[in-house]
Amino acid sequence: MTATLTRVDVAPPVASPKRRRHAPGWLAVVPLLAFVALAFGIPALAMLNGAFTVKDPAGGASSYTTANVTASLKGAYFTALLGSVKLSAVSAVISAVLGLLLAQAVVTSRFRALREAVLTASGVLANFGGVPLAFAFVATLGNSGVLTRYLDLSDKGWDLYSFWGLVIVYLYFLIPLMVLTITPALDGLRVQWREAARNNGATAVQYWRHVALPVLAPSLLGGFVLLFGSAFAAYATAAAMVGSSIPLVTLQIADAISGNVLVGQENVALALSLDMVIVAGLVMAVYLPLQRRSARWLEA
Repeated sequence: MTATLTRVDVAPPVASPKRRRHAPGWLAVVPLLAFVALAFGIPALAMLNGAFTVKDPAGGASSYTTANVTASLKGAYFTALLGSVKLSAVSAVISAVLGLLLAQAVVTSRFRALREAVLTASGVLANFGGVPLAFAFVATLGNSGVLTRYLDLSDKGWDLYSFWGLVIVYLYFLIPLMVLTITPALDGLRVQWREAARNNGATAVQYWRHVALPVLAPSLLGGFVLLFGSAFAAYATAAAMVGSSIPLVTLQIADAISGNVLVGQENVALALSLDMVIVAGLVMAVYLPLQRRSARWLEA
């Protein structure tokens, strides 16, 4: 018996003319890039151009020079820049420590309702600032405030309209912001790490010193950067409370733009803004390398 094999040729599938063509992935980023260019790129270029431009008082052509940047780093302008850096750094450090302790208490709490209440309140308080916040503290802890008169704080040397008074006001919205920032990182700490440290005879202090804090260090630094930037850029709260009694760079920018001190100092205000951008960039340059290291631990 002879078997006959018949070869059957199968034609390849014909591509449908209506088959959709997938657009390149970068097209999805175009709206974001356009928004960044309009909202950040154009103002940044205008600020950079104005910071190095001097207008002719007689109405002539403008010229490029470093006179504005030099002026922003001298005298009262430089004092205001240092004052803002000091105020922001002190407020950020205190808020980072207190926010970490509060967030840890919330994360380890057995009451879910407490966690949700604290996080919800933190989301509200972190965005409560400006003139309403200044008015609330003036009415409570000002020279004629309710608590000031009830506790006789004036006789004890209390002054809300001072450097430390402004620090306390900033803590009101910086601590909740730190709680929101550090809580996800605390949730990322593995229970097995604490158990392994305990099994090896480590105390709670040793666990936090050698395990938890090294892992949380980049997140803590990131929170500090965020708090520093929020305090560094704050304007309305300080303007409503202390005015010009405390030198701050944001208040100096407002005075230079409005001409309260000298007329025609608008470009010096742009140079001060450039100084603020440089300070923020230096702080971010410290944070970014450490962020990558913590991501490997928290995502493992």
